[in-house]
Amino acid sequence: MGIIPAVLHKILEQRLQQAVALVLPGADTRSVLIRPCPDPKFGDYQTNALMALAKERKMNPRKLATDVLAKLDVADLCEKVEIAGAGFLNFKIKTTTVAGILRDAIAGKHLFYQKTEKPRTVIIDFSSPNVAKPMHVGHIRSTILGDSLGRVLRLLGHRVITDNHIGDWGTQFGMLIFGWKIERFFENDPAKLPDPIAELERVYKMVNKSCEGDSASLALLRQKFSYEPGLNLPTITSEEVLSRARAELVKLQAGDATNRDIWNRLQAISKQQFDRVYSRLGIQFDYVLGESFYNPWLADVVKDLKERGIATESEGAMIVLSDGKLPPQQDPFLIQKDGKWIPNPTLVQKSDGASNYATTDLATLQFRWNGGKWGGQPDEIIYVTDARQQLHFRQVFATFKRWHPEVTAKLAHVWFGSILGEDGKPLKTRSGETVKLEALLDEAEEIAFKVVTEKNKDLPEKDRREIARVVGIGAIKYADLSQNRQSDYVFSWEKMLSFQGNTAPYLQYSYTRVRSIFRKGNVDNASNLAESLNLAEPEEITLAKRLLNFGLVLESVGEDYRPNYLCSYLFELSGDFARFYESCPVLKAEGTQRATRLALCDLTARVIQQGLAVLGIETTEQM
Repeated sequence: MGIIPAVLHKILEQRLQQAVALVLPGADTRSVLIRPCPDPKFGDYQTNALMALAKERKMNPRKLATDVLAKLDVADLCEKVEIAGAGFLNFKIKTTTVAGILRDAIAGKHLFYQKTEKPRTVIIDFSSPNVAKPMHVGHIRSTILGDSLGRVLRLLGHRVITDNHIGDWGTQFGMLIFGWKIERFFENDPAKLPDPIAELERVYKMVNKSCEGDSASLALLRQKFSYEPGLNLPTITSEEVLSRARAELVKLQAGDATNRDIWNRLQAISKQQFDRVYSRLGIQFDYVLGESFYNPWLADVVKDLKERGIATESEGAMIVLSDGKLPPQQDPFLIQKDGKWIPNPTLVQKSDGASNYATTDLATLQFRWNGGKWGGQPDEIIYVTDARQQLHFRQVFATFKRWHPEVTAKLAHVWFGSILGEDGKPLKTRSGETVKLEALLDEAEEIAFKVVTEKNKDLPEKDRREIARVVGIGAIKYADLSQNRQSDYVFSWEKMLSFQGNTAPYLQYSYTRVRSIFRKGNVDNASNLAESLNLAEPEEITLAKRLLNFGLVLESVGEDYRPNYLCSYLFELSGDFARFYESCPVLKAEGTQRATRLALCDLTARVIQQGLAVLGIETTEQM
C-alpha cells in the first residue's frame, strides 16, 4: 500500500487498526490512534490504545501488543516498531519515507494536511457583544477563539457557519430609549458625535443607576427636560424611572413606531463600532442574528415545553427541573447542599411573563437544528463564551435534548478563563474602568510601532506602521490563543511583543527570516527542488519530521477546540528551524545539499504562514 501524501499518521492508524481487527475480531478500533512520541529517543509515533483494549478484555497488554505487532505490516514505512512499557507501541519512521512526503509537499501536492473525507456542518456562535455598549477586553477571547476554530475547521474541509449572536433585546433597551428621549437625541443625533457609543454608554449608566437609586445619577437625570406631558423630572424617583424604562420596553416589544426607530438607530450606531473592530481583527461572520431575531418564537417555546411536561409552573414562573434520568453528579438540575441533592431549576419564563437568556438560547438551538437560513441540519453546534456560563449551557443543552430527543448534533460549550492584570485581578484601566477593545488595539499598534522603529529606523514610516499593525494585532491574538483556554492569564505587553519565546513576533520573525534566505539567494521558485531532496544531517531530519505533524496538530485543534496546540507546535517548529539554520548552512551549501536545505526552508515558512493564518494572524515579508 502506497503512502497517502501528507498524513502518515493516518496510514499508520489504518494499518494498526487492521492488525488489531485480525487479533481481536469485532473490537471497536476507532479508539486505536497514533500520536507523536513525547520523547524522540523512543520513536517518532506512539500508541497506548492496546493497553485499554487489553484491560477491557482482562488480557495481558504486552501479550496483546506482541500479537498485534506480529500482524502489523508497516515495513515499507518504518525502520522498526517496538513494544515498550506495559504495552506501548513505538514507531520509528524511515528517512526515505519522510523524504518522499516532503517531495510531494515541495511540489505543491499538499502541506502536510488533507481535507477530511467526512465533512461536517459546524455552527460556531462567538463574540456576541451588546448593542449600544463599547466592545471591551472581555470580548477578545470569545472573538478570536471562535474565529480561529472556524478557520481550522474550514481548512480541514468542514462546512463552517459562523454566527454573531449579538445582545440587541431586553431590559437595557427600555432604559436606552428612555434616556434617548430625555436627552432629545432626535434633535441632537449621537451618531454625529466623535464617539457615539461612549455617549450612549453615558446615558445608559445614568438611567440604570437612577433605577438603582443612585442620588448623583438621579440629580443628573432631573436636570433634563421633560419629553412628554405629565412627567415631572425635577421630582422623579428611582421607582418612576424604572417604571418609565419598562414602559418604553413594552412599547418597543409591541412595535411602537417611535421606539422601533430609536432601536434601529441604536443598532446602526453599534454596527459601525462592530464593523470597525472586526475589520481590524480580520474577522467576518456568515450571519449576525441577534436576540431580537428569536423574539417572535419565545412564547411558543415556553408553551411547547409546558405541554410536553418539561417545564412546570412555580410561583407564576415557568421552570425546568430534573427528570431523574441522570446520576446526581451529572445532573445540571441538581445541586448538593448539606450532603443532600436539592433542585437547581432553570428559569424559562419569569413570573411577569417575560422570557430570559435560556428561552432565547432554546429558540436559537431549535432554529439552528432546523437548518436556519443556511439549510441542512448541523452535525455540531459550538458556543464560545466565558467560564461563568458553564451551568447555563449545561442546563440549556439538557433541556433541549429532552425537548427534541431526535437531535443528533453535538452540542459543545467551549469556555475560557479571564484576562488578568498584573495584580491578579480582571484587567482594568488605572481608573478602574473596563478596558475598551479599540483602545487596546490602538495601544498594541503604538507599542509595536516603537519596537519596529527601534529595529528598522530606515524604513519609511508608512511601512513601519503597516508592520506595527500586523505585529501588534498578531501579538494580542497569539498571547490569548497560546494559553490553555480554560486558564486565566496575566496580560503583559512586554511578554506578548517580545521577539523571544512563544510569541507572535517571534514566529512572524521566523517567517521573515526564512523568506530573506530566498531573497539573498535569488531563489524564486522552490517547487523545482523536489527531486533533489536528500535528508542527511540530524537537524534536517528533525525539522522534516516536525513538518509532518502539521496536519495531526490541526486535527487535534478541531477535535479538542484548543488552538494552543497549534501555537505550541509552531513554536517548536521555529525552534527546530533555528537549530537547523545554525548547524546547516543553506546558501553556502552546494548541489543536492543546497536544494534539500532550501526545500526545508520553504516548507517551514509555508507551514508557519499557514499555521498563523488559521490563528487569524498575518505575516509580513520584513520586520
